[in-house]
Amino acid sequence: MKFILASRSPRRQDLLLRLQTPFDVIVPDVDESTIISEGSPGTYCTALAELKANDISQHYPNEMVIGADTIVVLGDEIFGKPDNKTAAEHMLQTLSGKTHQVYTGVCLKWAKKNIHHLFVEITTVTFRDLDKKDIAHYIRSCPPYDKAGAYGIQDWSAVFVKEIKGCYDNVVGFPISRFYQELKKLGINLLDTISESS
Repeated sequence: MKFILASRSPRRQDLLLRLQTPFDVIVPDVDESTIISEGSPGTYCTALAELKANDISQHYPNEMVIGADTIVVLGDEIFGKPDNKTAAEHMLQTLSGKTHQVYTGVCLKWAKKNIHHLFVEITTVTFRDLDKKDIAHYIRSCPPYDKAGAYGIQDWSAVFVKEIKGCYDNVVGFPISRFYQELKKLGINLLDTISESS
């Protein structure tokens, strides 16, 4: 079997490479604004993941498609990707000194096998009080416009983080440990694919 990652995120690609399992990358053509961010954050991000997986799966029914979406949540507010510098500054200033949650919704879809499996991983992250100069430097040196919450924990913004509870990879963009276990629930062991390809 082969996987298709329905995502343009280079971070998700790097994380999946760690599992030593072959996969292709096909970027979905979807309008994320069709998904309303009402209800629980988990429902919202899994709906976005489902939208991406469904778009690719209809063209590749014989492959296991992975759709994923990551959001940052503070209280009742959902932070997606900032559109501009002002939005990025506002997000980081809002997160400063507070504890937020990072949700990644995942949809595993293999149409031929009638597999349509959703799960969500949640990690709690606490930021230190952020200096405006640090925020300005970060936005200038590591443009965060493709990152939920306007930061990428794997880059310079690691200095913002005081504490993390849960899966680190989830904050980067994809919970590979949980993914591995969810596949096992579906009767898929990645070790089998590794031994077949070696």
